[in-house]
Amino acid sequence: MVNRYWIPTIRAAIEINRGNPARAVDLLQTVAPYDLARARPRFFYPDYVRGQAYLLSRRGSEAAAEFQKIIDHRGVVWNQPIGAIAYLGLARAYALQDDTPKARSAYQFFLTLWKDADPDIPILKQAKAEYAKLQ
Repeated sequence: MVNRYWIPTIRAAIEINRGNPARAVDLLQTVAPYDLARARPRFFYPDYVRGQAYLLSRRGSEAAAEFQKIIDHRGVVWNQPIGAIAYLGLARAYALQDDTPKARSAYQFFLTLWKDADPDIPILKQAKAEYAKLQ
């Protein structure tokens, strides 16, 4: 599990931080057989990282598909933050596709989930700013 799931996912996240989304997607190919696997823990991290790589590559439809996988299986992610943050990724993916109604809806859902959060959290401030630009 470490060699085939966690290490490629961590390496892919590093590549995203280095600005190499294509390399991140390549690294995550080894993880693809485990997509939607029933193994525990199943937190959808590779799917999230893959979605982030697609966003960085400006591939909105592919990014949306990755975040939608997480949203469609939110019972599996339990109370992990990735379940809520997937809505932000989905909103960004729709915005890349110029699908403003869907982007607005996903932002609204994310902001509703985070309505009681500390307003100074950077990801929340960024989401609010992105949402305001859609208005």
